[in-house]
Amino acid sequence: MCFSPQGDLVGGTVVMLIGVDACRHLRGRSEYLVVATVPLLLGAHQIDESFVWWGLQGVVPRGVGTVAMWIYLVFALVVLPVLAPLLVIGLETTARRRWRLAPFAVVGLVVAAILLEAMLVGHPSARIGAYHLAYSIGLQHGIAIIGLYIVATCGALLASRSRDVVLFGVLNLIAVVILARLSADGFTSLWCAYAALLSGAIALKLRASSLGPRTARQVLGASRAE
Repeated sequence: MCFSPQGDLVGGTVVMLIGVDACRHLRGRSEYLVVATVPLLLGAHQIDESFVWWGLQGVVPRGVGTVAMWIYLVFALVVLPVLAPLLVIGLETTARRRWRLAPFAVVGLVVAAILLEAMLVGHPSARIGAYHLAYSIGLQHGIAIIGLYIVATCGALLASRSRDVVLFGVLNLIAVVILARLSADGFTSLWCAYAALLSGAIALKLRASSLGPRTARQVLGASRAE
């Protein structure tokens, strides 16, 4: 999906269309609106990366590519570690469960702040790698921060009471480990593309379950007993 600007453009468009279709099939399940719109965000994120490619290739002005790179990195490194745990917290139906997941959101906020500071002082850059874009933000203590990033983005998913959300977290965690080992500099690009595909799968499930009004918990799968 992120092997070329065309791949990002086509893949991002498909994921966005899936998100649009999911939103059309909410049928009064407003509590599931945030989940349905995630593919829209991640799809747009992948389309934005097409402009990063084109800026590096000289297809669009370099300034356009630089702006696209900043948009891409801010969403991936600052928005996503906060959005992921908040999304899971929003799906929980009791205050007790929400408070138990709150630490993941706190970790996400800390990681987002650290990464944003690194971006502001480190002069982020992007270059074309082997079938992906390689991003650099001049991050110090990168391994520790990446570990906390994974805790924030995957931890809340794994701690959910929904079987499907946990499965989503497991698949993301597996992808994180594999992609980090395969390509350290291409991790951001490759994992975000993978997350976009998984979000599209969730949206397709939402569409398939649109036989009548249900709660978010019912849509995502039967929750484990208290």
